[in-house]
Amino acid sequence: MAFFKKFLQKICDDDSSKGSKDGSANFGTVKADPNFNAQNDAEKLKKAIETKGVDEATIVEVIAKRSNAQRQQIKAAYQQSTGNPLADALKKALKSDFEEVVLALLMTPPEYDAFEMKRAMKGLGTKESVLSEILGTRSNKEITAMKNTFKEVYGKVLEEQIKGEVSGDLETTLLALCKATRSEDHKIDDGLAKSDAKALFEAGENQIGTVCSVIINVLTSRSEAQLCKIFQYYGKYSKEGLAKALESELHGNLEDCLMTLVKAAWNKPAFFAEKLHLAMKGLGTNTDTLTRIIVSRSEIDLLKIIQEYKRMYGKTLQEAIMKETNGEYEKILLALCGTQ
Repeated sequence: MAFFKKFLQKICDDDSSKGSKDGSANFGTVKADPNFNAQNDAEKLKKAIETKGVDEATIVEVIAKRSNAQRQQIKAAYQQSTGNPLADALKKALKSDFEEVVLALLMTPPEYDAFEMKRAMKGLGTKESVLSEILGTRSNKEITAMKNTFKEVYGKVLEEQIKGEVSGDLETTLLALCKATRSEDHKIDDGLAKSDAKALFEAGENQIGTVCSVIINVLTSRSEAQLCKIFQYYGKYSKEGLAKALESELHGNLEDCLMTLVKAAWNKPAFFAEKLHLAMKGLGTNTDTLTRIIVSRSEIDLLKIIQEYKRMYGKTLQEAIMKETNGEYEKILLALCGTQ
């Protein structure tokens, strides 16, 4: 919890990150190929798959250098010409982390989010951090599309699955986000920001038991722009009240979930840059996290994530990827990152 205190202190003192999250839809690294031809690409992939030893370089070139919408057209063209799903053919031909990235890129964004949510709740132990990351960083439209796809693909209601996997305040937070009713208004209500900041302060200072319900309500209902203003006003009430209360109240998965909402509101690309850094830090690399973030943000704000990574860690994301990964997996991640 010490980090929460440090983070809130940074918010009180530093306005430099404000605005870096705006307009992120224009900052993808993967763009549509202007000379796109679905039939040609489908034929290239067919040859690459059938080549002895598999022509992985061509698979990288085609899959990573096309937009998601174009990949859907390639899938349709491949199915039409061969009678078989492209994903099935690639699954047989590829393996390991490289296979994971390629199959992820073939899914639509709602399909991939639903797939990752399902995988996070599969088997023994739930990966709560994945649930928090996806629900805490997607728009209402993206969450609604994911929920619909989850029902179509897995025949289950996402909220019911979450209820069976988590409980308590974490369940309350995730289900609130699942409603996809969070404000997305860019206009800031100054009076509401002041009253919310005061409510958080009073809950933290005087009524520790109510901190969770107060902060959950604020963080899951206010827009990201509104939250940034609340964080700034909170600093005028206290430098440590909320953080101190949270230190005694929160831990583990709930803390991680609420911190996701705080960090994503303040600077979403920086949040993802930190997640990528942690995925490659220490012994072993968390390739699931690496793949999920790079694939899911490649047409949204990966360019900004790359910029934030350099600012925060003094080296490029591409340098970190080259150090921590190898083979075709490394090549396709670098292709998705583009040439900056």
